[in-house]
Amino acid sequence: MRKILFFSLCCFCFSSCIPLKIAPNINDYKVSRGSKFSKGLSDRSMFLFEDPKEAGEFYAYVNNKFQLDNINVFDDVPFKVQDEQYFFAFYEIEINDKVLNLFPFLIYAALDAEDGAYEGGDEIVKRENWYIAIEVYSDIEKDCLEEDSLSREVVLQYLRTIKEEYLSTDNYNELVYKN
Repeated sequence: MRKILFFSLCCFCFSSCIPLKIAPNINDYKVSRGSKFSKGLSDRSMFLFEDPKEAGEFYAYVNNKFQLDNINVFDDVPFKVQDEQYFFAFYEIEINDKVLNLFPFLIYAALDAEDGAYEGGDEIVKRENWYIAIEVYSDIEKDCLEEDSLSREVVLQYLRTIKEEYLSTDNYNELVYKN
C-alpha cells in the first residue's frame, strides 16, 4: 500500500501545476463593464474579444481603416451607422495566466533548505493573453453599449463586423481600398 501511495505522490509531483491566475476565455465576444473585466478601465459597457495577434496590431488596423494618420487613434475614432455619428475608444489589455509548477518548486525548496543558494524564479510560468476592449459613445448617448441604449443593436452589429474584418485581414493597407 505504501508503494502505491508513494508512486501516486511522485506522479502527482512530476505532473502537477497549480493555477494561480487564469485569464478569461472569450469564444466570440462579450459585452461587459470595463471595470469588471480589468482594473483601470472605465465603468462603461465594453465590447470585448480575444486578440490572437501581436500587441499593437489593432492600433495599426484602426489607423489604416479610418485613415487617422496616427492622430487620436485610441480615442474619439469617428464612424457612422445608419447616418448616425458615433465614436469609439479602444484598449489593448494583457492578462497573464500564472501557474505554479509544483515539481521545480519542491526540488528548489529542498535545495534551498540544504545550502540556501537558490533564489527561485522558474516555478511560476506565465502565458500572455491579449484582449481588445471597445467603448462606444455619441453626442446623444454616453454609453451606446448599455443594456437600455437605443443604439445598442446597430452598434453591436458594426463592432462584430469590425472584429471579423480585423481578425481576417493581414495587410491593413488594403483596407483603404475597401472603404
